[in-house]
Amino acid sequence: MQRRTFLRRAALAAPAIALPTVLASRARAPEELIVGQGSHRYRVRADWAKVSPQQYSLINCHEMVADKSGKLYLLGDHPANNVLVFDRSGKVIDSWGYRYPAGHGLTLFDEGDEETLFICDTGSHLDRTGRWRNEPGSVTKTRLNGEVIFRLGHPKTIGVYAEGEAYHPTETAVAPNGDIYVADGYGSNYIVRYDANGRYISHFGGKNNKDPRYNLNQAHGVAIDLRKGNEPRLAVTSRNDQAFKFFTLDGKFIEQVSLPGAYVCRPVIHGENLLAGVCFADTAAGAKRQKHHGYITILDANNKVISNAGGTAATYKDGELQTMHQDPRVHGLFHHGHDVCVDADENLYLCQWDAKGAPPILLERV
Repeated sequence: MQRRTFLRRAALAAPAIALPTVLASRARAPEELIVGQGSHRYRVRADWAKVSPQQYSLINCHEMVADKSGKLYLLGDHPANNVLVFDRSGKVIDSWGYRYPAGHGLTLFDEGDEETLFICDTGSHLDRTGRWRNEPGSVTKTRLNGEVIFRLGHPKTIGVYAEGEAYHPTETAVAPNGDIYVADGYGSNYIVRYDANGRYISHFGGKNNKDPRYNLNQAHGVAIDLRKGNEPRLAVTSRNDQAFKFFTLDGKFIEQVSLPGAYVCRPVIHGENLLAGVCFADTAAGAKRQKHHGYITILDANNKVISNAGGTAATYKDGELQTMHQDPRVHGLFHHGHDVCVDADENLYLCQWDAKGAPPILLERV
């Protein structure tokens, strides 16, 4: 019996755990709500996270990663606890960080002798007095306990950015050789490349290229895509184009994959699949870029959509993907798919922005 199947049966046999009152109003999923299509179907477990708001306040759950031991690291933007560490049962086992009031991007990199984290703070946030601050962002490399290893300098200080170009990084990706790629998704839409020691190498993207294929329109995420073996690529989000763009590691354009109706966040590569949270979506009635219509989309090795967890089934006509929408059954429970984390048993964890402080939702593979 596969471990995933065993754990699933064990969970079904266990007595139900009562939700805290504060979470009960959020967890509107029917007991047997199954989402997704084909071989990628999931049971929704809105009660997975055992988070006491009195102890661990949440504003937005931006991103989550899993280490080799199975611990799950959640990055948010509450000033008291930027990072919450969960075990697989949903219990918070650690918390740290208060230096990242606009915590947004979280990347885990296995260096062989240890695993490290890269944290993007966009710089734009509400301070403790409720005042909006639009400060330059930052990228910090830490150990799994939050100990700072180094911070990348502002690109302007090394002549990469011109006067007036904003810097609000949203995501990082780390290549096998240690090169660091920073997506400036809320700033100037560049992808900035550094070596493993934080020394600048190059950059590309932005919005005003002679070749429009290089333009990025809200470069919200970036990932190293090794699915083609000896042809490593960069998968880059162009969220307002409802698309991913693929580049060589040197920044040469390869292709664009359009996802009509889905305003995707960062690409997450797992096996032969690419997964992404859908933060905003078009509706079946024709409304564009609507809030609270999120879900998770899953692409195969050829970048064809094979399942939408919390969304409608993908339809292709004459090879063209038709507009996708949120599954009405999850409306009010799935708000904004800001990130998706995959564990060792191929369960998914949905992290959400603007979801009334809701913790991540477990989508248990069936």
